[in-house]
Amino acid sequence: MSNIPALGINGLSYSYGPKKALNQVSFNVSAGQCAILLGPNGAGKSTLFSLITHLYDSREGHISIAGHNIKTDPCQALARLGVVFQQPTLDLDLSVAQNLRYHAALHGMGRKEAAKRIQEELQRQGMFERAGEKVRQLNGGHRRRVEIARALLHRPRLLLLDEPTVGLDVPSRKAMVDHVHELTRAGDMAVLWATHLIDEIHSEDRLIVLHAGCIRASGSVPEVLESAGATTVGEAFEQLTLRREAA
Repeated sequence: MSNIPALGINGLSYSYGPKKALNQVSFNVSAGQCAILLGPNGAGKSTLFSLITHLYDSREGHISIAGHNIKTDPCQALARLGVVFQQPTLDLDLSVAQNLRYHAALHGMGRKEAAKRIQEELQRQGMFERAGEKVRQLNGGHRRRVEIARALLHRPRLLLLDEPTVGLDVPSRKAMVDHVHELTRAGDMAVLWATHLIDEIHSEDRLIVLHAGCIRASGSVPEVLESAGATTVGEAFEQLTLRREAA
């Protein structure tokens, strides 16, 4: 396995006018790792994801995806990125398969290869039998499954999940959390999952706590608990997001 991180972030800062949304953020995510980006609303999670996906352009700091600089080599970097946004982005009037074929074409896949991968990913999501249905006929959980299938179609090195379980029922949410963790156990893909829900964290995850634009803690779950002097993730999260730096 390559020593190059799937995601490398170093000294990243971003401001909206005088308000600093991110302040010297640095961390890496390795292949085979599920990193949970945990933070309250307004912590800077959405800004960070906008920078990683190149929707925003940073003037301070460095972002690389599988070794490719997002600023100087954006095409190669973004080709190795899969994303499931918080807001749904499927075309409701197209079928499941049509949505995926369009994504495959954007990534330069031929029809034969695209058909093979679409079948593989939809079968993995338990959605192949519904490939011909229009997306608007699907419930929220099934639409999320299609979005994950689409994000994995081009076999990315990094999968970004921006609060993807918002609005799902409990069984659908648990199924998605378990499935994403299974994907990382294969060892060739990394996941960065932004959430504010403690129960979506598994004990083997990497935990990154973001608050007021700063990384408050980063490491394994036991390391973060120890650094916060806490016995549970919920307690650690409360301690880290209430704590203020000394003046």
